[in-house]
Amino acid sequence: MSNSVKKIALGVSLVAVLIAAWISVVRRTDDALIVYCAHDLMFAEEILHDFEKETGIKVIIVGDTEATKSLGLVQRLIREKNNPKCDLFWNNQVLGTIDLAEQGILQPYKGPGYERIPSQFKDPEGLWTGFAGRMRVWIYNNETGTGDEKAIVEQFETGDLSRMAIAMPIYGTTLSHFSILWQDLGEKGMKAWFENLQQRGCKIVPGNATVKNVVAEGVCDIGWTDTDDFFVGLDDGADVSMLPIRANGKTICLPNSVAIIRGTKKEDDAARLMDYLLSEKIELALAKSAARQIPLGPIESGDLPDDVIPLAEWAKESVDMTQFYQSRNECLKWLESELLEQNPDSRLPE
Repeated sequence: MSNSVKKIALGVSLVAVLIAAWISVVRRTDDALIVYCAHDLMFAEEILHDFEKETGIKVIIVGDTEATKSLGLVQRLIREKNNPKCDLFWNNQVLGTIDLAEQGILQPYKGPGYERIPSQFKDPEGLWTGFAGRMRVWIYNNETGTGDEKAIVEQFETGDLSRMAIAMPIYGTTLSHFSILWQDLGEKGMKAWFENLQQRGCKIVPGNATVKNVVAEGVCDIGWTDTDDFFVGLDDGADVSMLPIRANGKTICLPNSVAIIRGTKKEDDAARLMDYLLSEKIELALAKSAARQIPLGPIESGDLPDDVIPLAEWAKESVDMTQFYQSRNECLKWLESELLEQNPDSRLPE
């Protein structure tokens, strides 16, 4: 065989190998359940990998960034509405998920997991279901801050805020928090309140984890964050404590939510994962994890970690987040013009 023929044969063989490998990758992707996950992957990945091991269903996880969750994935799902790439959405809050339901992007499902979750934490038509909540909390530095709730609130309402931090409110749970304030204060009142907050020196940082960091490091005395970020700091040895944030006397419990995407070709597998996430087993696992998340369905109280028991009591006093869907959309529209025009680098990629 001549050298030229050998080269042609070798080239054909290499092409055949590459085509076979490509077909194999495509097949594995086609067989996999695509999960968009706005929840912190440091907590979510282990659960999803355990699901793979227990069921044999391959899962591909598409995450989001700390700064833009969960808005980035919500907007991606909206863009993909007519050609969905995702099978199941695990969101780290509920208002963005309600927006998807209103736009016809979610598919109803009421399985065993749906049945064990109280009605205030799920869509009556089964379009989404909440689980494993977190609380919005004041985080304060024990050395430089105060643990007196009344003093913290008074400082927040009228005092110097140059040593306070909040996350960028256009994303994640801070957007949910702002949605509550928007409904309470109204458009005019909210705009005046936010301007005053900045005039008094409040720092706006990329995300809740950054709030935790600047308070833990003593750069700020107080801040707004979520309980999971607080516990990350505490476990890292930070000298910090927390108190619940209240809106009109009520606490703020923000559940995760899970929903099946309309048009999925993996409906049975998606339903199986949805029931898995909504199970007592997974709610308890999240409660026992570093995140200390709050079970929403029934759990034997003796099984709850000590850190979670007071959180579960706080959650009973929470506002009903589902009533803030409309204010969320109005507030988001304003924040996009207010903050993204000033900070174009913060825009989400198209």
